[in-house]
Amino acid sequence: MAVAVLTGCAGGFDDCPVQGGCGPRTQVNLDGTLSGLVGSEPVLQNSSPVGSQFNGQFSGPSSNGIESFLAVPLNSSYNLTVQRQSTNPSQTCVVTNGSGTAGTADVTNILVTCITNPPRFAYVANSGSNNVSAYSVDSTTGALVAIAGSPFATGNLPVAIAVDQTGHFVYVANQTDATISAFTIDRTSGALSPVGGSPYATGTAPTAVAIDPSSSFVYVTNSASNNLSIYSVTAGGGQLTALSSPVATGASPASVAIDSSGAFIYVANQADATFSAYTSENGVLSAFGGSPFATQQSPRAVTINPTGDSIFVANSGSNTLSGFFCCSQQKVVAMTGSPYATGTRPSAVTVDTLDKFVYVANQGSNNISAFALDATTGALTVVAGSPFAAGTEPSSVAVDPRGRFTYVINSGADTVFVYSIDATTGALAPIGGSPFATATQPTAIAISD
Repeated sequence: MAVAVLTGCAGGFDDCPVQGGCGPRTQVNLDGTLSGLVGSEPVLQNSSPVGSQFNGQFSGPSSNGIESFLAVPLNSSYNLTVQRQSTNPSQTCVVTNGSGTAGTADVTNILVTCITNPPRFAYVANSGSNNVSAYSVDSTTGALVAIAGSPFATGNLPVAIAVDQTGHFVYVANQTDATISAFTIDRTSGALSPVGGSPYATGTAPTAVAIDPSSSFVYVTNSASNNLSIYSVTAGGGQLTALSSPVATGASPASVAIDSSGAFIYVANQADATFSAYTSENGVLSAFGGSPFATQQSPRAVTINPTGDSIFVANSGSNTLSGFFCCSQQKVVAMTGSPYATGTRPSAVTVDTLDKFVYVANQGSNNISAFALDATTGALTVVAGSPFAAGTEPSSVAVDPRGRFTYVINSGADTVFVYSIDATTGALAPIGGSPFATATQPTAIAISD
């Protein structure tokens, strides 16, 4: 794999510190401009002649600008293409001026342009009716339209739902059954069909489900067995295979989040007022030193921002949102000003895909707290007009992939509220036609491209 960013040496020689000095130049860089990236780690490859690839450190909007994409041998042909697209959110990246023959000087005119894929489908887990409501999403207005065949049957008491990054599979945690249901998404209609072998056993009383950005692993928190189940995903099929023994968490784990690189996993432990932090390597977890970390009372939900440097925990027992910086050298540091006041009994939290705003669903006060996120300092400030009215008992909140709409599940009203997001201030305004009906006692929502 050719990944080095080479530093020039006088007289056309490379800087070769591994070999102990400068030597005759043997490679040139494929340089250019990256633009539009808001997701994480697109994988580029050189399909001619050797198939080298570079998944680099391209993650989030800070990566946009002048980049070195690859190094290739002098006087060799090259064909730079996208081997894997950006995720979190799902994006399509396109290479321009990516093929040719390298001479003895760096190539500098390559363009890699990324565009966020619009939302296509939304899925709602309904704990009172044991099914999933499925909708097509109008990417212009944010409106929802029920898909033919919806709702789709799950196990008993579905409480959490997630869609994989490829938009091909849905996973639902069924609390009473202690199982996870897996579905294939019809990419044309959005309809769901069970994956062969589904449902799969979890620990006792599963509460949350998350999928890593590569769609290789699924994680499920089990509140009554105080652990985290980990599954590998069969590529192309969506089937799950449990990996070894579940990983111990704190007491009553209620939520799990994965950073945009898939390298870090976070679990909110509701009964002992902590969150656990782990590194992940091929689904094998190792706890941070000092983990678990203290939050406030009854942490119900945890999320991480798209760039992976800020963690937010909704504390349902203290009506606050805790903020932490992470994960340099696996350290977690509380933000100045944290915890932040929310409404009553915050139950869910999300960060928009552009890393600008944080939204908290307050189940006890029937509203949404909104905060502006300072990209430099990580500090939160309350958005003017916050909190914004929701339906009865909002239990889940999500932002569409392009950061234009916020979706809020109201478990006490059997509805989904849809709000447009003011791109400058983060303020929320209900769209026409909102709220949209669900089945009974909706608990969670997931949006797919």
